[in-house]
Amino acid sequence: MRKIGTAIPELLGQSVPADKPQAELWMGAHPKAPSRVLADGLWRSLPEVIQESPEETLGQEVAARFANKLPFLFKVLAAAKPLSIQAHPNKEQAGQGFARENELGIPLDAPHRNYRDDNHKPEIICALTPFWALNGFRRVSGIVELLERTQVPILAETVLYLQNRPSQAGLKQFFYHLMTLDGKEQGKIVEEVVGFAEKRLDEDPVWTWVVRLNQEYPGDIGVVSPIFLNLVQLKPQQAMYLPAGELHAYLEGVGIELMANSDNVLRGGLTPKHIDVQELLTILSFTGGELNILRPEKLESGEAVYPTKAAEFVLSVIQVSATVPFRSARNRSMEIMMCTEGEARVTDLSDGEITLLTKGTSIIVPAAVEQYRIEGDGILYKAAVPV
Repeated sequence: MRKIGTAIPELLGQSVPADKPQAELWMGAHPKAPSRVLADGLWRSLPEVIQESPEETLGQEVAARFANKLPFLFKVLAAAKPLSIQAHPNKEQAGQGFARENELGIPLDAPHRNYRDDNHKPEIICALTPFWALNGFRRVSGIVELLERTQVPILAETVLYLQNRPSQAGLKQFFYHLMTLDGKEQGKIVEEVVGFAEKRLDEDPVWTWVVRLNQEYPGDIGVVSPIFLNLVQLKPQQAMYLPAGELHAYLEGVGIELMANSDNVLRGGLTPKHIDVQELLTILSFTGGELNILRPEKLESGEAVYPTKAAEFVLSVIQVSATVPFRSARNRSMEIMMCTEGEARVTDLSDGEITLLTKGTSIIVPAAVEQYRIEGDGILYKAAVPV
C-alpha cells in the first residue's frame, strides 16, 4: 500500500517525499484554485476557457442549467491524519445563512463565519486505498450499548435519557448535551472513555480509533465520536455519498472526491477551528442507521457508475484492457477524467486526435467532442454532470 503522506506525489510521478505536505489535488474551476488546461498549445485557466465558450465546453443543457459554470469540484484526497467532524447545509439553509451573515457584515474570510457562499455541498468519496471514515449517527440502540460498556459516570444520566427516548429528538438532545458541556466535563469524559478504550484495542476498531483520535486531538470531545457515529472502512472502489446534514469525518486513506462547488462547512469536533453548536444543530440529520456503502453499477458500455441523487455531478470508473476498450456516449456533458492505474489512449473519433493518459494525469473532454474511445490497460475515474 502507498503511504498516505506520499500518495499524491507518487500518483503524479513527482519526487517523494514532496517539499511540502500534499493533502488534496483539485481538478475544476473553483476560484480558490482553478485548474489550468493545455489547449491549442497554450496553458490557460479552466474558468477562462469555459467563459469563452460555455456551450461548447459544458454542453448547452449544462451551461443553461448552471449559469455557464462548472457545478462540481473533483479531488484526490489523501488523509494522513483525521480531518474535522463536519456537515454541510442544504441549498435553502445555505442561501438563508449566507444572506444573514452578509447582513450582519461578517467578512467572508472571518474565522467565525459559517456560510461562505449560498450553495449546498453534497459529495461522494470513493476509496483508492482502504479508507477509514465516520459517517452519520448510529442507531440509538448501538450508541446506548457502546456507552454502557464504557461506564462513564458523567454520562450515566445521558445513557438513561437515550434509552427512554430512542428517537431523533432524543438523539438530538444527547448530541446537544454532549457538545454544550463545559470544557472540564468534556475533558473528563474523554479521559475516562480513552482509559476504557486503551484496555480493549483488540476488541473493536471503535476503541482503536478513540485512542488514535485522542493522540491527534487530546481532550477534544470529538474523540468519543466513534461511539455515536458509524465507523466504516471502505475498500478500494467502494464509495459513500454524503447528502446535506450528514455528520462525518475522513480519518485515514486516499480517495477520489467529487462535490458541488461550495465552501460551506459547519464543524463538530476534531479541530481548533470555529464550532457553532447551535447552527450545526439546525442543519444536522438525526436519522440514525447503518451506512449505505456504494458499489459501482456497470453499464452496457463498460463504464461503472456510482448512483447518487446529486444534480451537479456523477462519478464513474472506467477500466480498459487490451481486449476491453471503452466508447463514450454521444449525449454527454463536459467530463474530467483522471488515470489512477496503468495508462490509456483517448481518441477523439471525429478527428482522430489521440491523448495519452498515464497514472496521475487528467484531461478535460469538452461537450463539443462528439464521441471518443479509450484503449490501453488502466483505470480511470470520471467526473461529469448528469444529462
